Amino acid sequence: MAKAYINIGSNIGDRHALVGQAVAAIERALNGNAAVSDAYYSEPWGYDSPHPFLNVGMVVECGDMPVMELHRLLQRLQHDIDASPHRTDDGGYADRRIDIDLIAVDDVTVDTEELTLPHPRMHLRPFVLVPMMQLWGDWRHPVTGMTPAQMMSEIPDPG
Repeated sequence: MAKAYINIGSNIGDRHALVGQAVAAIERALNGNAAVSDAYYSEPWGYDSPHPFLNVGMVVECGDMPVMELHRLLQRLQHDIDASPHRTDDGGYADRRIDIDLIAVDDVTVDTEELTLPHPRMHLRPFVLVPMMQLWGDWRHPVTGMTPAQMMSEIPDPG
């Protein structure tokens, strides 16, 4: 049974309620209980905003669902919670009520215009790696062979 690692974030609105709504929607859609990480709070990544993010990671069994179908399901669930765009008119990141990202599915690799797995910037993002270390610390990146903790150790200290 395949497992997926999903990262959920919110930095505007009732962040806890929105993230909880996303977790519940994913569990309902995949007919199962997920392992959900502790909350991880962080400053926005890749843009400036006064609104910090609340992030959680989740590991959920996705059976034999094709990866692209899982990706599209998560996109629909995100849109159902909040259809607002996640990008500015010039293509930059924007504040968001909910963001649901498929980060990895077992050792699957995908490189299409629609989806890249594992997520191409996961190794740069503590808000992805810290929850992943809690839930799926023995997972290894299928290209680099690195664990979440090894990737985390290579992120430069911002201080």
